[in-house]
Amino acid sequence: MKGTMSETSRKKTQEQISYNMQRVKSKDSDIELLLRSELRKRGIHYRKNVRKIYGNPDIAFVGMKIAIFCDSEFWHGYDWENRKKDFKSNQDFWIPKIERNMQRDLEVNEKLQSEGWIVLRFWGKNIKKKTAECADLIERAIEERRNV
Repeated sequence: MKGTMSETSRKKTQEQISYNMQRVKSKDSDIELLLRSELRKRGIHYRKNVRKIYGNPDIAFVGMKIAIFCDSEFWHGYDWENRKKDFKSNQDFWIPKIERNMQRDLEVNEKLQSEGWIVLRFWGKNIKKKTAECADLIERAIEERRNV
């Protein structure tokens, strides 16, 4: 049939999948750049990818103890109970990997909060669709800390 792809032409090879996964950024992702751009427009100065802070937040206000994480839906398990059924291949690898990421996110939140940090996590889709609202929440956290 004209204009349709055969089943085999739609499937990616293991090499294609590996290549794509290697291209995934751990910092300076599109969602991070988008949120940081909005903060810069507002004149808000921040530190990025601060290794000395537990969990390596994507954006941080060190003196105010505010840590911000920009979480992609795939790696951090958005709508996990429904999405984990989407894995058709290599389930024994991917499901535990994503679940460990989710557990680590909780551990990072708990540790930072126990040390007096405000932790904000934003899903990538929320950053893309509601960038200003995400930045508003960050501004509120900054104001909260300034008024303490």
